[in-house]
Amino acid sequence: MEKLPRNVRILGWCSFLNDVASEMIYPLLPQFLITVLGGNKFYLGIIEGTAESIASFNKLWAGAWSDRAGNRKPFILFGYSVAAIARPIIGLVTSPWQVFAVRICDRIGKGIRTSPRDAMIADSAPSKLHGRAFGFHRSMDHLGAAIGPLLAAAFLWLYPGELRSLFLVAGIPGIIVLLLLVFGLREKEAMHKTKAAPTATRESLVPLSQFDGRFRWYLLSLLFFTLGNSSDAFLLVRAGELGVPLYLLPVLWFAFHIVKSGANIYAGRLTDRIGAKRPILIGWLAYAVVYLGFGFATDAWQVWALFLVYGFFFALTEPAEKKFVVQLVGEQRRGLGFGWYHFTLGIAALPSSLIFGWLYQTFGSHAAFGTGAMLAVVSAVLLALIRPHQPMAEVG
Repeated sequence: MEKLPRNVRILGWCSFLNDVASEMIYPLLPQFLITVLGGNKFYLGIIEGTAESIASFNKLWAGAWSDRAGNRKPFILFGYSVAAIARPIIGLVTSPWQVFAVRICDRIGKGIRTSPRDAMIADSAPSKLHGRAFGFHRSMDHLGAAIGPLLAAAFLWLYPGELRSLFLVAGIPGIIVLLLLVFGLREKEAMHKTKAAPTATRESLVPLSQFDGRFRWYLLSLLFFTLGNSSDAFLLVRAGELGVPLYLLPVLWFAFHIVKSGANIYAGRLTDRIGAKRPILIGWLAYAVVYLGFGFATDAWQVWALFLVYGFFFALTEPAEKKFVVQLVGEQRRGLGFGWYHFTLGIAALPSSLIFGWLYQTFGSHAAFGTGAMLAVVSAVLLALIRPHQPMAEVG
């Protein structure tokens, strides 16, 4: 089996370590904000909503500018550097507004690095390995997300209540990430020769009109799907309603991430063999079934089964969605293409949880999860209309 390129492996390990650090902090941040700093749930919503909005806009901007600049490493290095500095500072804050400022900085870093990083993965790997490369990267990301909370739990078991010390310790993986990037990541020479777009003007840098109708139709299908893909926190709420005890929720979350990590490796290889479109369609339809299952489940054991299937949905779609971006946008605008991809997911994710929460609170689980399932089916129908190898008519 052909070895994955050096840059892909380096970026995979960087995502692993970054998520270890992030997930050591993130699950504990709400409790820290409310119980230690005197904040409230409304303030937490403002912090997270604003942070994710800023990240979405930065993903679009950074992807476009990495195409224009002709290199991606500075964007990736800067983005991870901001996160590595911001994260441990949470251990020093004394008021809710300081948490707000730190989270904004952390999300700015995420926004700046994400699209150039995905584009560099595509730049570094041959097209026959794109699915496997993205699958490896997402697998490492999920593995870090599984290990991070376990390390945090072990730390707090040894040092009860030492949240500030834990946040400072979480800065160590960030330092290792920066060392890997500085000494391990290598800008691909071919990008400077064939992929840069030096003639692009500031005005023409971001418009979606640079892409044909197929890519815009793909973004439309992603928009509809993401509107029905609410925060996974609601799944944990549903698990509690169905009888999963509180002490087992972290175990359920760990198992969920392990499935996502392991299955991503194999799903990425499958995507390279059968193409990107079919795994996305299968994954979105599986998502519809899983959401209907959550809506109509009646027992705790069903939650465990549904969470495991839900993990396979992620594995099927994550590498395939990114490979499909690469297929539709061409080589010269990969950064911009990934910018629009992440921007679309970001702007749809904000209202999706608000709509889902309102439906859940007002009409119950059947209406909320049923709506998510319906939007997934609509999205699959829209996606099925795209013919990757036959140009569609321009839209507008």
